[in-house]
Amino acid sequence: MLAKLNAFALVGIDAVPVEVEVDAAVGMSKTVLVGLPELAVRESVHRIERALANLGYHRPTGRTIINLAPADLRKDAGAFDLPIALGVLVATGQIKADQLHATATVGELALDGAIRPVKGVLSIAMAARERGLRRLLVPRENAREAAVVQEIEVFAVSSLAEAVGLITGNVEVDPVGCQLDELLGQFNHYDVDFAEVRGQEFAKRAMVIAAAGGHNLLMIGSPGSGKSMLSKRLSTILPPLTPAESIDTTRIYSALGQLRPGESLLATRPFRAPHHTISDAGMVGGGHIPQPGEISMAHNGVLFLDELPEFHRKSLEVLRQPLEEGLVTISRASGSTTFPARFILVAAMNPCPCGYLGDSRRPCKCSPIQVEKYLSRVSGPLLDRIDLHVEVPAVSFTELQGKADGTDSKTMRQQVLRARDRQLQRFPDHPLMLNGRMTGRLIRRYCHLDNDGENLLKAAMDELGLSARAHDRVLRVARTIADLDDSERIDATHLAEAIGYRTLDRKLWIR
Repeated sequence: MLAKLNAFALVGIDAVPVEVEVDAAVGMSKTVLVGLPELAVRESVHRIERALANLGYHRPTGRTIINLAPADLRKDAGAFDLPIALGVLVATGQIKADQLHATATVGELALDGAIRPVKGVLSIAMAARERGLRRLLVPRENAREAAVVQEIEVFAVSSLAEAVGLITGNVEVDPVGCQLDELLGQFNHYDVDFAEVRGQEFAKRAMVIAAAGGHNLLMIGSPGSGKSMLSKRLSTILPPLTPAESIDTTRIYSALGQLRPGESLLATRPFRAPHHTISDAGMVGGGHIPQPGEISMAHNGVLFLDELPEFHRKSLEVLRQPLEEGLVTISRASGSTTFPARFILVAAMNPCPCGYLGDSRRPCKCSPIQVEKYLSRVSGPLLDRIDLHVEVPAVSFTELQGKADGTDSKTMRQQVLRARDRQLQRFPDHPLMLNGRMTGRLIRRYCHLDNDGENLLKAAMDELGLSARAHDRVLRVARTIADLDDSERIDATHLAEAIGYRTLDRKLWIR
């Protein structure tokens, strides 16, 4: 007897339909699994046989062929255990199920028949909806995650026996419900606030500009000046995640199995801070079967690189394409996989190896050659892709002991939201477009300068030796500063402030 069930394989962060075919026939007792299964899938035969025996079902006594189609797609992980087990029961006539054609199943089996959670359930639910399937059976721990997807009924099962009861109609269970807007409202809060940062109002201003226009930011200062504190609070002033952004980001964490227990959806923007020993594959993603890296996990959020010159040069240079395009493509012999990677890069570094160059409190012990060698670890092309370069000086005792708090996240977020609203009106056909992502054509259209502005920009380019890319980035930042001032025009004051955020890299490299 032949049984067919719907399942899905995870390729990167996308779910690809897989048809599970089980054919039980008379013959020598043997089970054959075909369809390009990886080791984790091949081992499922033994798990399934013991699970069936421990639940009182009969294991196949004849020749059983299990085919996972399409045959040219590699299948990995244990998510095929449940559909294969159900297919064996149907093919051997131990259960009857008439609704399997409209149902997809996913889950890993334990030897006692319990169903364990799997990765990528959110992507599987989205793919099942696109295929027109009406029902989805998932492990209980994954049910709320899958229920985020509308227009499909999600049923939570904790054992093979429950799954059998559901598909045969012997057990009545209500589908799992989930309200996306309620989840976002309930968990959209942060435990940190910019009010906790004493002083550094100039750096906070740069943070507002970065958040308002989606600009990348580099902070340079001595140890203990507050660079890490500032970076960790940037997410608190970004606009709340939209439902589409939340799902887009959550499916990355779901595919990696990085969702916390009980967390069905990411309601806050991610903040990723990889250690400087990270490899280039860990940064952008990779592996035999490509997996997302840190930059994809920072999608729609913030990627913080502390001690920037300490990172391997190759790990930094691979950031160039994602910073420009908002995605990363990983190519292997079997094909290419593309992951989203649109984030705000925030980097921090010391001005010299000892960290105290220009600090009035402590003398610098580094020679000019040591300083030049240290700074040269960050390439000019990478610096060109960072819009704002901010000097973060040491905080004085008076500021640390001050009674009044500094500017708080709520106030800063209101400024950001007003500037984002202006950009939404400017780009009505591109709701994800920000000033920091404007193309050359859009820059020429929306970043007009008067004569004073043109003369100022020309003088800055001649004096600082700015590249063509830096020229465009200055205009993007000036456009954001004008939006924060509710100005349609870019005045000379807006342009001067934008240029001020570009002079620091030139000052560093000519020491």
